[in-house]
Order: sequence, then C-alpha cells, then structure tokens
Amino acid sequence: MTPESLKIELQARVAHAVTPREAAVDVMKRLQAHYGWLTDEAVGETAELLGLSHLQVEELATFYEMIYRRPVGKRVIHVCDSISCWAMGGEPLMAHLAQHLGIAPGETTPDGLFTLLPCCCLGNCGEAPTMMIGERQYGRLDRETAGRILEAERESLLSATKEG
Repeated sequence: MTPESLKIELQARVAHAVTPREAAVDVMKRLQAHYGWLTDEAVGETAELLGLSHLQVEELATFYEMIYRRPVGKRVIHVCDSISCWAMGGEPLMAHLAQHLGIAPGETTPDGLFTLLPCCCLGNCGEAPTMMIGERQYGRLDRETAGRILEAERESLLSATKEG
C-alpha cells in the first residue's frame, strides 16, 4: 500500500468516527500493521490525523498492551496471565513457550518471527490457559498442543516468506 493510499484510508476512518479521538486506537492499529510496530513517526502521523498532541497519542499508545512501541516479531504471542489462566497452568505454559522459543518473556526470537508477551487478560477464562498469536486465540492449552501450534505458525511464516 502506498503512503498516500494509507493516508486516504486513515482519513476515511477518522471521518466516520463521532470524534477524532474515538478513532485513535483504530488508526494506531492500522499504522502498526503497516509498519510492524507503532514507530515514533506513526505516533506523529496519528497525532496529525486526529488533531491531538504527540503526548496524547503516546499516552493512548502506552496504555494499550496490544499497541507496540518497539519492534516485535512477525507474530506476537500473548500468554494470558489472569487469575483464571494462572490457576489453570498459565505460568508453566509461559515457561514452556519461552523454553521452546529460546527467549524470555518480552523478547523476540533471533529470526524475528515471534515475540513472547504476557497479557493481563484475553477474555477467554472458560478456556484457560489461553494464548493468542496474532489475532487468533487458542485455549485449554497444554505443553504439547502449544508446541504444535507454534510449529504450525513457524511453518506458515516460513512458507509465506519463501513465496513472497
């Protein structure tokens, strides 16, 4: 997508909002999808589009844990650490994923494919423990299932890289 067509798309999103501030998260998420993370330049673009200050956008961006203010992997893995997930094995699940990926929570794999992050709640308490990769949630996870899901994601990313 060209920068001009992206700007037109974002202006349309803002125009459909009741107030420009209402469109802030949507605009930030779209710019994040375009750049891979919400760069300082993207914060500035958001502020300009919405008529907000850089600080106001920064405050919003740092409030939402799914807005990334630093580079992340091609897929972000959120592991729910709410009380429900914790009680059902979320902590050992996080430890297993970290070991499987060879990184600590908060880090990105050396190949740039995955970033592993804890998340305060994914709203899937009845299916605990839960993780989300990209926009897809997985629940009732055990070590084996989580490992299979990670490998399928890795294969998908690698095959997309070869095709692209």
